[in-house]
This record gives sequence, structure tokens and C-alpha cells, in this order.
Amino acid sequence: MTRLLGRLGGWCARHGKIVLASWVVVAAALMGASLAFPGPTSNDASIPGTDAQRAHDLMKQGFGPGYDQGGSVQLLVYSPDGPLLEERRKKAVEDAIERIEGVPHVEQVDTPFRRGGISSNLQIGLIGIRLQGQDPNKLAETTETLSKAADPARAAGLEVVPAAASNPADKEIKTGPSEVIGVVCALLVLVFAFGTLVAALVPIFAALVSVASGLGLIGLLGWVVDMPKQAGIMATMIGLGVGIDYALFLLSRHRRLLAQGVPVAESVRRTVAGSGGAVVFAGGTVIIALSALLLAGFPLLATLGWVTGISVVAAVLTSITLVPALLGLLGHRVNALKVPGLGRGGAAGSGWAGLGSWVARRPWRVLLASALVLGALAAPALALKLGPLDEGYGTQGSDSRRAYELMATAFGPGSNGPLIVVAELPEQVEDAKDPLVERLKSAIADVEGVAHVSDPKVNDSGRSVLVQAIPEYAPSDSRTVDVVHEVRRIAIPGVDVHVGGKVAGLTDSGDRMAERTPLVIGVVVLLSALLLLLAFRAPVVAIKAAVMNLVSLGAAFGALALVFSIGLGSGLVGMDPPVSSSYLQTVFFTVPIESYVPLMLFAVLFGLSMDYEVFLLTAVRQSYARHGRNARAVAEGLGSTGRVITSAALIMVAVFVAFIAYPDALVKTFGVGLAVAIAVDATIIRGFLVPATMVLLGRANWWCPRWLDRLLPNLSVEGHEEDGEEPAEHAPRHREPVGV
Repeated sequence: MTRLLGRLGGWCARHGKIVLASWVVVAAALMGASLAFPGPTSNDASIPGTDAQRAHDLMKQGFGPGYDQGGSVQLLVYSPDGPLLEERRKKAVEDAIERIEGVPHVEQVDTPFRRGGISSNLQIGLIGIRLQGQDPNKLAETTETLSKAADPARAAGLEVVPAAASNPADKEIKTGPSEVIGVVCALLVLVFAFGTLVAALVPIFAALVSVASGLGLIGLLGWVVDMPKQAGIMATMIGLGVGIDYALFLLSRHRRLLAQGVPVAESVRRTVAGSGGAVVFAGGTVIIALSALLLAGFPLLATLGWVTGISVVAAVLTSITLVPALLGLLGHRVNALKVPGLGRGGAAGSGWAGLGSWVARRPWRVLLASALVLGALAAPALALKLGPLDEGYGTQGSDSRRAYELMATAFGPGSNGPLIVVAELPEQVEDAKDPLVERLKSAIADVEGVAHVSDPKVNDSGRSVLVQAIPEYAPSDSRTVDVVHEVRRIAIPGVDVHVGGKVAGLTDSGDRMAERTPLVIGVVVLLSALLLLLAFRAPVVAIKAAVMNLVSLGAAFGALALVFSIGLGSGLVGMDPPVSSSYLQTVFFTVPIESYVPLMLFAVLFGLSMDYEVFLLTAVRQSYARHGRNARAVAEGLGSTGRVITSAALIMVAVFVAFIAYPDALVKTFGVGLAVAIAVDATIIRGFLVPATMVLLGRANWWCPRWLDRLLPNLSVEGHEEDGEEPAEHAPRHREPVGV
């Protein structure tokens, strides 16, 4: 590993112009191609094998426009000054409907002046639009066109708002200023850490190239795979963080070698040889964790996992090729444009070394104090509330939030999450007046929590019937999930009842996540520990690292519960309570967390936390190989990496906090969880808990059974020989097991 990476780093440093030009061309070509020929995004949130998926499949079999293909759109019309039935207002709505009927792919328009289409106060009406032949992936654009066609109603002083699509994957998260804010914050941290503007710009440039390459490739992959609309934002969030971090780790090592008088080319070679392996293995743990989401049984989540992994691969590749090329081209000018009063020329932080020595002298007290603090941070996780996240939690004033509020006011809270009940019949029926169909409708209406049931609709074959049931509760209310289960329990001989719709789909996804979570966690922990075992040939270190990462995850989930489930601070992250909320409801505004978010967060956080573990262990192992003194090695390892890890964590936290500004609640959830976990991991865990446990374990850290030592390949991640640092005679060799 070290020899291979050393040769690669040296070649890139000698041919810096070629490498730089190649990366710029690749990034520009991929990004340009994805902008010119953007691959389609998919709103397919299907979960194979679930009851909701069976209902959705049956909906496509002969139920007419809007069900067979194309989808449907709803427009809410609100008259603030009087009833919609007033002649002038009614004429304006009818003119709008006439224009809507002329929009391509519109097959059927339901006027609000029908039974069940207007509120009891006659001020809010619902225009239902059924589409035929419409590309489901372009529903957002079609909705905007249909809303524009309703301008005659707006001209009459009416408010027209498009309702959000019922499919959770329909929501498109548009880019905003968060990426720019994150990059600027990262640049400030780098300037403060390095003290020179040129050095600070190297990780930023490398990360931007890797993100551009990854996003370009992801955009083009939309032509061959179903690409979720959330893929780009997730790849950007993770890609920026790891891209800057990996480049920072290499740059810090290079500047330290330059300060020791090592020639530029040799310094680059040693840097990539000695630290490149840590970057490769750190990136590998992130990719393994994300890839394990393929086992979750949720195609949308699996795709988000491996697509985000593309950005991590790009970050690793730019770190071991583009960064050495830039360092070779810059030479000693990497320290140019110094900022007065900042930076220490890449010297190791004596403060962190002092902290390591302080921890080494009192490991038991540090271990106990750290455990108490982490336990307190993780305790709120017991109150974590999972559930569907409806548009009532959207940004105040947005179309989706306004439509949600109008719909709830006019037709009840459950109208925002109707249950689509599709039943398979044992025999063919003529129409909806068949006794069997009437019996089914009555059974659904009798379910506790069902407020209203629509007239049944029989498909062309006469073997399936569709009924829309409106619950009494909002989609995010846990009682709505109970209604879904009760409807599914309806027992009529020969009739198979299936329930679809947003709430039913999210209910099934939650059940699937609960079923698969132990498998995903087990695979991630096992494979990550195995990767660390290959890297350091130390079973105790590998197991300890996995346990420490799980501890940082507890703190992250505790923060999520505190902010969203308990509601303390939800306003600070931009979650807007309803206007009618009391003061106490505003202060403690609780927000449910989508059922698949914890599993996605686990995969991302476990991989990112392992990054810092690999960086710290690499430094400790190198020091231990020189002199064989465990406590001293821990102190020196923390001293040489503490400043770098802290700077990297600050950058990662800044990037994630910037994404909290996104209006989407899902992105806010990830931003809070990732920022808190990284902050805790880089301070309490890597600064106190890990050093204390390593001191207490002593030489057991690097113990390896003889039989296992013979089986493991010698990857030499620490790279002593390539660094020009031969192990001390009394230090344990790689091929020699160490006793406790």
C-alpha cells in the first residue's frame, strides 16, 4: 500500500500540470454534460413486497386517468372576501378551469363546485386534475404550468395554491446558498489553521473538483438508473466534507515535512505514502457503511447510499492524485500569502500533545468523566419520535405549507393524507352498486378513525375496487398509522384489502426499516472492523474503534431527539410552528423524524467517525513502532493529529450546519445529526475517550494472535519505510505478535 501510494504521489508531483489539467477537464466535461443532458430523476419510492406497493400496482390496472399513468394534481382556491359561489368569483374559477383543460396531458378536471369539493364556509375549493400520458418524473413542472393556467382566478382576487405531491420522493430539493456558506466557512477555518491563503485554497480547490466530478457523474447516471431527486444534495453535503478533510490531512503532513527541510518532491512522496493509506482506508469505511444500505430493502435509500458513495470515491481519488500534483506545482509557495498572527508553519500542536500526556497520567478518571458526559448527551435519544413528516412542517409561507393548511381547514387534517384502499375481489362485479362493493365500503367507513369514505370505483376488469378513505388525523399523527393497520385487518371472505397512499407507504417503510436495521448495523460494524483489522493488524483496536463510533452515534441521536422530538431548539433550525400555536407550543415545537433517517444517518456517521479514528490510530501506530512505549505513543499521536482532526471537524461541522438553512426538514435533520456527531466525535471521543482507553489497554492495543497474523496481508498502512523512519529495535514489528 505505502510503496504503491508513494510511487503514485511522486509521479503526480512530477507531472503536476498533466494531472491538474486532466482533473479539470474530467470535472468540466462531466458537469457540462450533466447540465446539457441532465438525466431524469425518479419519484419512485416503491418498496417491493409491501402492502402499499401492491395497492399502488393495482391502481394502475384500469381505474382510468390519473391512476393508470400520469398522476394527478390538486389546486386549492381560497376566497378571503366571501364565498366562492358569488357570481363573479365562480365565473373566474370556471375560466381558470377552462384554461387548465387546455394544458397538454390533462384528461379530467373536477370542479370545486361539486359535492365534497368545497368547504362548509364556501370559501375554499379543491380543483382535482387527472393526467394521462404525462411523464411522472416531470410532475413538478406540470404542476407549475397548471398553477399558472389558473391566473384568471388570481386576477379576481382569489388565492390559488398547488398542493404538494403525495409521493415523498416527488419533493425536489433545490440548491441554495448553503454550499457557498459551507465553503466560505471551511476556507476561514483553513486560513486560521494554516496561516496562509495558498495552503487554505488547496483543500478547497480539490474538494470542489471532486464534488463537480461526482455530481456530473451522478447527473448522467440518471439515464441508466432511477436517480432520486435528493441524490445531488446528499452527495454535495458529504462530498464537500470528506473532500476538504482528506486534502487537509495530506497537506498538514506535507507542510510538516517541508518545515523539517525535506525537499518538495520527496515530501510529497512521503506524504502520500504515509498518509495516503489512511485516506484510502478512511474513505473505504465510509463507502462500506453507505453500501450497506443496499441491505435495507428500500430502493430509494439504497440508491441514496451508493450515489453518495460516488462523491466519497471522487474525494479519495482527488486526494491521492490531484492534491500531490498541486503540492508539486506549488513547491514552497504553498506557504505563500501568510496571514499575520495565524498559523504555526505546520508544526505539531504542543497543546494537543500536552492534553495527550495529561490523559495518559489519569486514564481512569478521564474514561469515567467522558462516559458520563456522553451518556448525558445520548440520554434524550430514548425520546426519539419516528413517524411520517407531512407538509405541515414545511417552511411558513411556502406553497406546500399553505396548501396543507387550506386543505386541513376546509376538509379536515386527514385530507392531507388520504388512504387509497384497493381491494381484489373473488369474482367479477358489474359496478359500484354490487352488494360486495357496498359491504366493503361500509366496512371501511366503520373503522375507528375514518372520517369519510368516497364512492367506490370499479376497474375495467371488474375484479378490483378502489375507495379513498379520509382519516380523522393528520398524516404525521401516529394514530393515522393505527388506522392503516385497522383497514388492512378488514376481513371479507375472498376479498384481499390493500392500503396505499403516502401514510401507508411510510408506514411500510418504517416496518421494513425496523426489520432490516439489525442486519445493516451488523454488516457495517463487522466490515468496518475488518477493514481496520487489515489496516492495523490489531483486533482490539478494530473492535474498540467500532464501539467508539457507536458511542458518537448515541450523542447524535440524542441531539436529534432534543431538537426535533422534544422540540427544544426546533425554532432555531428554522422549523415553523403553526400560526395558531401557543407560546409553549412554539418553544417546544416537536417534529417527527422519517423512519429511514436514523438508518441513513447511522451509515453516514459511522463512516465519517471512522475517518478520524483511522487518522489518529495511524499516528499512534507510527509513534509506537519507533519506541514501543504505549502511553507516550498515544500522547504523541494525539499531539500530531489533534490540531488536524480539530480543524477537519470544524470544517465538517461548518459544512453541515450551513445545510440546516435549507427549507427542507429532511436536510435540516441530517445537518443537525451530522454536525453534532462530528463535533462530539472530534472532541470528547478522540480527545479524551479514545486516548484513555488506549492507555489502559497498553500493549494489548497491538496484540494479534499468531494464526491471524499469518493470515492477514501486510498492507503497511503506517508506511515507516516509505517515510524513511525505521522502527526501533525494541518496537514490535508488523509480522511479530505482541503479548499483553
